[in-house]
Amino acid sequence: MLKILIAEDDRELCQLFSHVLTKNGYAVKGVANGQEALDAMHNEYFDLIVSDIMMPVMDGYELVRMLRDAGDNTPVLMITAKDSFDDMRTGFMSGTDDYMVKPINVNEMVLRVQALLRRAQMINERRLVIGNTTLEADSLTVRTEHESVVLPQKEFMLLYKMASYPGKIFTRQHLMDEIWGYENESDTHTVDVHIGRLRERFRDSKDFKIVTMRGVGYKVVKL
Repeated sequence: MLKILIAEDDRELCQLFSHVLTKNGYAVKGVANGQEALDAMHNEYFDLIVSDIMMPVMDGYELVRMLRDAGDNTPVLMITAKDSFDDMRTGFMSGTDDYMVKPINVNEMVLRVQALLRRAQMINERRLVIGNTTLEADSLTVRTEHESVVLPQKEFMLLYKMASYPGKIFTRQHLMDEIWGYENESDTHTVDVHIGRLRERFRDSKDFKIVTMRGVGYKVVKL
C-alpha cells in the first residue's frame, strides 16, 4: 500500500485529507509542521508528501528545500492559501512538484496525487512516455513513431527533466544547477543554447513542445 505523509497544522483539514486519501486506498500519516514531517521521514518511507506552506516551526518551503538539498526526490503536493504567481513560483523553485490553492477540491487533490505517483514510478523506471514519444534514460534515446535518436547527454537530461513534470516551469538557473552542477562556471545562456537545439530536433513533434516563459524559464507542454 502506498504511503502518504500530510503536513498540515489545521487539524480539521488534516483529518479531511487523511479521510479522503485513506478512502482511496492509501496509508496516511498526519503531522503538524515541516519539522515533524522530517522526523517522520527518518523513521518511515513515504511515497508522497502533501504539505501546507504556512506552518509553525518549519514551513512548507523550508521542508521541501531541505528534502531536495539532501537529495530526497519524494513527490510533494503543496497546498496553500496563497494564490499569487510569486508565491507559486517560490513553491516550484523550492522543489515542489505540484501546487493547489485553498479551498481545496478533495476530488481534484486525489487526481493530482495519483498523477504525481504515476510520474514518480516512471522516473524510477528511467523511462518516460509522452504520447507516441518514449524517452529512455539508460541509453539517452528518444523514440518517436518515425525514428529513434540518441541525444547528447545534457540535451537528453534537460528534456527528460522537464518532460517528467509537464506544465511545470523551470528557471534557467534551476536547470543549470541540476544538469550542469552548482559549481559549473558556465552561464545560463548555455541552457538557452541546448533548449534551442532540442526545439529544432523536435519541432515537428505531435506529442510535446518546449514553451518559453518570458523572464522566468521553460516548460514542456503535452499536445
